[in-house]
Amino acid sequence: MLRRAAAAAAAVRGLRGPLGAAGRRQRQQRSGEGSPDGGSRSDRAPKIYTRTGDAGFSSTFTGERRPKADRIFEALGATDELSSAIGLAGEFMSEKGHTFVEQLHKVQCMLQDVGSNIATPLSSAREAHLKRTSFSEKPVLELEQWIDSYSEELPPLRAFILPSGGKSSAALHFSRAVCRRAERCVVPLVQAGEADPNVAKYLNSCALLDTNAPDVRSGFTAFPLVSRLSDYLFVLARYAAMKEGKEEKIYVKPGP
Repeated sequence: MLRRAAAAAAAVRGLRGPLGAAGRRQRQQRSGEGSPDGGSRSDRAPKIYTRTGDAGFSSTFTGERRPKADRIFEALGATDELSSAIGLAGEFMSEKGHTFVEQLHKVQCMLQDVGSNIATPLSSAREAHLKRTSFSEKPVLELEQWIDSYSEELPPLRAFILPSGGKSSAALHFSRAVCRRAERCVVPLVQAGEADPNVAKYLNSCALLDTNAPDVRSGFTAFPLVSRLSDYLFVLARYAAMKEGKEEKIYVKPGP
C-alpha cells in the first residue's frame, strides 16, 4: 500500500525520483544494472519485490524506517483493504448498470491520496513532503453533496437495517464496515499529530478528537467527526437496493 500510495502521489503531483518506476529505472542505470545480454534494462518493468522489508521494517514517504507493526502501516493496510472492498462493490454495480460507479472510482483515487498523507508522518515531514501529500477538505464536502442527493430519494429510515438488499447493496455495506475500521486506525494518528484531520473526516465515524493530546497541531478544535465516507457508503447501499428493487432486511428482536 505504501508503495502504491507514494506512487499515486508522485503521478498526481508530477513527482519524479526514487518513488516511481522512473526513479527505479534511473537507479538501475546509475548502478550499471543491465539485462543478461549486457543491454539496458531501462525498458523493462521494475521488480515488484524489493527485499527491503524482509527484516520486518518498512519506510514512510519521509524516509523513516519503522516496524511493520507500526500504526502507520496498520492504517495504510486498512485503507488499502477499503479500496479493495469498494472495487469489488463497484464490479457488482457495473453488472447492474448503475451510473454512480464512477463516484466509487473517484473515491478509490481519493483513498490513494489518503494513503499518501498517512505515509507522510507530520513529525518527520519537510515542507516538500507536505506539499506533495496534503489533503484538503474539498473531497469531504463533495461526499456530503452526494449523501444529500441520494438521501432525498430514499424512504425514511424507521428501523435498523442489516447488510442486505442484493449483491451491490451488501458489498457496499461491507465496504462501510471496513471504512469504519480504517477510520479507527487513522484517528489515533490524527490525535498524535501524525496525519491531517481532514483524512479522518473523509473516512470517518463519530469519534471525538482530543485537543489535549500533546502533538495535535495548534488551532485544531475537537469536534464530532460526523459520517462522511462511511455514511456515503451506507446511503449508497440503500440507494442501490432501491434501484434494483431488492428488499432491505431489518433488525427484528428475537423472542424470549
